[in-house]
Formats: sequence, structure tokens, C-alpha cells
Amino acid sequence: MLRKLYILVLAALLAAALPAIAQSNKVKRQEAVIAELRRNIKEEEKTLRELKKNKASAQELVISLTKQIESRTALIEETSRQIKKLTAEVVATEKRINSLSTQLAQLEKNVTEIIREAYRNYRYQSHLTYIFSADSFADIARRIAMLRVATDFRHEQIKEVTKIRANVQKERDKLAKQREVLNETKRQLNIERKKLKADVASAKKSIEQMTSKEKSVLRSKTEHQKRLNDAIKELRKLVKGNKKGSSFVAGRKLQLPVENGKVVRYKENIAEISGAEGAAVTSVYEGRVFKVARNKVNNKYDVFIAHGEYITSYANLSEVMVENGDDVKKDQRIGTIGSMFDLRSEEIVYKIIFGIYSPNPREKIYAEVHFRK
Repeated sequence: MLRKLYILVLAALLAAALPAIAQSNKVKRQEAVIAELRRNIKEEEKTLRELKKNKASAQELVISLTKQIESRTALIEETSRQIKKLTAEVVATEKRINSLSTQLAQLEKNVTEIIREAYRNYRYQSHLTYIFSADSFADIARRIAMLRVATDFRHEQIKEVTKIRANVQKERDKLAKQREVLNETKRQLNIERKKLKADVASAKKSIEQMTSKEKSVLRSKTEHQKRLNDAIKELRKLVKGNKKGSSFVAGRKLQLPVENGKVVRYKENIAEISGAEGAAVTSVYEGRVFKVARNKVNNKYDVFIAHGEYITSYANLSEVMVENGDDVKKDQRIGTIGSMFDLRSEEIVYKIIFGIYSPNPREKIYAEVHFRK
């Protein structure tokens, strides 16, 4: 009975350890992303200080501030995700402690009963009675050996109780550290939110000082279209001959790729589609993922999916759920909408830049044909 319980306890320890290790690895990866974002922000803050010191133009200040705002917004989003992972880690540790404590209590109860029984036998000399009631010397030797096994087993169980008790304490110490990290991460998140608010106020002030011409030039610099078009030139070579999603045809009516999304504006084959924070981004048609890239300027993701030889692009995603080579279904979630600082509204907004491209570079495709505004 006790040996079986001991085996169950060890199995539970192993089973609990595996998800804990996986969760810990996720948190470490998240920490690496956050560390990189913090380094980027530190460099951007340095650049901004130099610009202010040298009395740079309002246009230069806005460009620098916009970059810093987007980096800081990305940091806030990543930190929020880290908090979720840390919270899950805390909950998992609490469950392990509760499970181990319950099993430990049962094991201690049984060990106590073994010791009590051993003392009772010793007191009433039942061991001697058991030995000398044997029918032969061989039976005496066998009974002595059995008593030794029982004694060794009792000592083994006591050691295991001590060991498991130490593991429980170790888990409790780990839990205390996890809670400490979680609270510090929440504190850092609040600090970054305050800094972001100050950045936005500074950007608005600088924008107010710009002329209409400067604003127009600045907007053109922040457009995604040229960068996306450059990427498509290379992708057209890769998707040639792709059969996945080959039933796609130009002019087909499509569902918006953003959950409860709304088209902000069209520009030929490009559509800016807004949505709520955390809104799902989905594939407009079945196909194959040919490229997932992280934009080093704003720390967001771009996803390119081939439907036959047609290509759709989804830029400004805060996180992605697909990888290169994945086959996706129509309306399958591929990521989450990202944030950006909108120079028109002078606010942080959540939107993606969606593009649709023909296999023939000369063929004109208009996004508004596929979606209703």
C-alpha cells in the first residue's frame, strides 16, 4: 500500500514538472523579447535627447517620438503577455504544492501508523513470539529476514517523507520568488504606461508645430506600402506553382481579416483595417504561409500567405500563431492585431495593413472590390 503510494507521489512530481519546465521556457523567451525592446527604447530615448538638445525640427522629433511610442507600446503588450505567463506559472506552482501537500499528509499518516505498530510490537515482544513460534530453523531465518525487510522499509519511508517535505518547501520558496517577479513586472508595466502617455503628449505637441507640408511628408514616410511591395517582388518567385488555395480568384468577396474590424481607408490593393485591442487576425482564404517576418522598425510582425499564386499580406501584427510553410484554412486565426501611433488622429490605434497581390505585377487589384467599407 505504502510503496504504491510512494510511486504515485513520484509520478505526480514528474507529471507536474514537465508543464512547469515548458511554462518556464515560455517566460524566458518572453523575457528575451522584452529585454530587446528595452534596449531599443533606451537607444531611441538617447536619440530623442540629442535631437532636443540640438533643437531639431518638429518633423524630426515626431519621427523619433513615433518610433519610440511604437516600441514602448510593443513593450507594454509583451509585458502584459509576460504577466499572463507568470500568473499561469504561479497558479501551476500553487497546484503542485496543494497536490504534494495532500499526498505528503497521507504518506505521513501511514508512516506514523507503521511506527506506532512497530513500537507496539516491540513493547509486547510480539517479534520474539513471531520468531520462536516458527516450525524450523529455516522458518526462523526466513522470519528474521522478513522483520529486517520491514524495518528497512520503515526507514526508507521515513527518508522519503523527509525528502518530499523538502520538495514541498522548495516549491513554496519558488512560489514566493515567482510572486515577487510578478509584482515587479506589474510595477514596470505601470511605469511604461505613464511614460507612453508622456510620449504621446510630446508627439502631439510637436505635430501642432508642424506645417501642413511637413505633416504630408511625414505621413508618406510612415506608409507600409513600399516595404510590402518590395517583399512581394521576392515572394512572387517563391509561390510560383503553389497549389494550396488555388481556387482563389480576383474579385472574390472576402470577410474582413480582423475580428469585428472596420476598413479605415483603401489605397489601391491596400486596406487599413482597424479593430479592438487583442482582436484576432484571420486568413481571408485557405492557403500556405510563405513568410513570417518581424519588422525591426516597429517590432511588429508581417505575415504573407499564398492562395495559389495570389498573395495576401497582413502587416502590423503584435503576435503570430503560424510559421513558414503552415497550411491555413479560411478564417483561421493567424495572429493578433497590433498598435501604432496614428499621425492623423494623434492617438494610439489598433489596425493592420492588409494587401492583396496578383501573380501578374501589371494586373491592378483593388482591395475595395473584395471588402465593403
